[in-house]
Amino acid sequence: MAQKIAVLRANALGDFIFTLPALHALRRAMPDAEIVYLGKAWHKAYLTGRPGPIDRVEVLPPYPGVGEKDTYVADEAEVEAFFVRMQQEQFDIAIQMHGGGFYSNPFTKRLGAKLTIGLKTPDATPLDVNVSYVGVYSEILRFLEVVSHLGAVATSITPSIAVTASDLDEAYNVLVHPKDQHFVVIHPGASDLRRRWPTENFAEIADFLIDEGYHVYLTGTAFERSVIEDVLNRVANQERITNLCDKLSLGGMTGLLSMADLMVSNDTGPLHLARALETPSVGIFWTVNCLTAVWPNSNFHRSLIAWDPYCPLCGTDCVQPNFVHEHCEHQTSFTAYVKVEEVKKALQNLLVSTETRSTV
Repeated sequence: MAQKIAVLRANALGDFIFTLPALHALRRAMPDAEIVYLGKAWHKAYLTGRPGPIDRVEVLPPYPGVGEKDTYVADEAEVEAFFVRMQQEQFDIAIQMHGGGFYSNPFTKRLGAKLTIGLKTPDATPLDVNVSYVGVYSEILRFLEVVSHLGAVATSITPSIAVTASDLDEAYNVLVHPKDQHFVVIHPGASDLRRRWPTENFAEIADFLIDEGYHVYLTGTAFERSVIEDVLNRVANQERITNLCDKLSLGGMTGLLSMADLMVSNDTGPLHLARALETPSVGIFWTVNCLTAVWPNSNFHRSLIAWDPYCPLCGTDCVQPNFVHEHCEHQTSFTAYVKVEEVKKALQNLLVSTETRSTV
């Protein structure tokens, strides 16, 4: 029986959320093993002390193709010191959940585990146990397939994450009306500009929700500040909307989302976090992204999809043949095809559903 397991997945919030059913299944299959997550600094800050399947986090050094762009020039001394330390851990199993493996499989092998298992494209270095990496496929299911080779079976395929007292304390501190908790969170940003629904549309949705009696909180990072301010400036009722841009840690965001009545967001990490917290949501997606990020539970979640694969500026088909974007570098919204009325209809449906949920 394995005593120590390394799991490699060093990227963003949404990517982490999709691993949770697999990690929970792994924990149930090997309850006494130490599960060590190899990730980024934010993983360590967020997961340390948080109940869940992970025992501890080890932060990776900046490494090309694994947490950094493949053109990144690594500090070889720092990298070598990391691998020496990881080899001293004497992992029984190392699991690669970081993409197709071209860069991450050699990384995984250098950990020195007795058994390596993970995803693999045809051009990637093989591990001891390989699971074919298929581009357009549910992220949740692909990770469950990986751990199934270790005897791990899911009792739920829906990601879930724990909320801590410190999460809630931080969130309460920023609420305008802490005794009136009926509010909606709108997250209008996304790191990929193509996934951003137009700001004027988000502003119209904010006005709609305010008219429905909700306070609206706008969230985002400093990188998204201009987008959030543009939405804010377009909203008619300024007394019922609050800008929380860059004012919450990820823990505070977790607390806020756990208390929210609804969330409206682009396809980005906070949307998937809200869903893992069972907060009803409307997510706006661009074409095949919805297939990779499909959510197993549809009772209180709606995913609205812009199906047009063509760049609105140059007409390039950005889906075929291999779901790559090398031939179009336009950073414009690919989701504008989703109409405001579609989002309003989805919200009206959810408002009825959440009222029903609160009475059962």
